[in-house]
Amino acid sequence: MSVDLSSYRDQHFKGSRSEQERLLRLSTTLYVGNMSFYTTEEQIYELFSKCGDVKKVIMGLDRFHKTPCGFCFVEYYTREDAENAIRYVNGTKLDDRIIRTDWDAGFVEGRQFGRGKSGGQVRDEYRTDYDSGRGGYGKLMAQRVVPPPAVV
Repeated sequence: MSVDLSSYRDQHFKGSRSEQERLLRLSTTLYVGNMSFYTTEEQIYELFSKCGDVKKVIMGLDRFHKTPCGFCFVEYYTREDAENAIRYVNGTKLDDRIIRTDWDAGFVEGRQFGRGKSGGQVRDEYRTDYDSGRGGYGKLMAQRVVPPPAVV
């Protein structure tokens, strides 16, 4: 039994909607989100290898600082292994965070970089809560937060 596609579609996909749908249905690549900025490539390999042979992990990076920014792509050799990862890894905890997996139409060079104005992920620009696993406050909120006075 195959895993259904979610309703999410990459708005930056270069091609038609039908081409994107076709690629998603054949894909062996997953997008993994809501990761801690401190999660390592080795941790991703270890977790996702439980579902099958991982071909490649591409860590998501801040476009300007080239530091991890909370997402990655995991490519498997087979669709079946990728489906197992969506079934069994999606919604599990890694580094105290509930990670999410979704189909990706296939990694293209350049997609490893965050798309937010500050270089990271767009969702981290607007986050108003403090999240130590994702760099503190959201980028826009951090600009408004006045640091506490120094203790002398």
